[in-house]
Amino acid sequence: MDLNSYAMFPGVTYEEATFLGQLTTGLSDTQKHNFVTIYGGKRRDPQDIMLVTLLGFVGIAGVQRFLTGQTVMGLIYFFTAGFCFIGTIVDIINYKSLANEFNQKMAYESLEIARMGA
Repeated sequence: MDLNSYAMFPGVTYEEATFLGQLTTGLSDTQKHNFVTIYGGKRRDPQDIMLVTLLGFVGIAGVQRFLTGQTVMGLIYFFTAGFCFIGTIVDIINYKSLANEFNQKMAYESLEIARMGA
């Protein structure tokens, strides 16, 4: 698989595709296929993170934190209206880094599962 294989993910950047290509170097074709399948199910599109962050301005703050596995922060955002909208504004600005951080964790997790499975 080459970088084009990772371009099928919605909202993928060149940096993410390069990271995934380097991460999966040395895997067999079966393992790479398993990785793509597993990672595709766990990955979050940065645009989706931005859209759910915008929900924080209409009363449902913190959904982006739940989607990125930060349950405690999600609860704090929910009960404090996104730290009185300040945290929500910060997350709107940093939505790509929230998604990238989560996706990197999921890539490493998916890599371990793919290595064990084949």
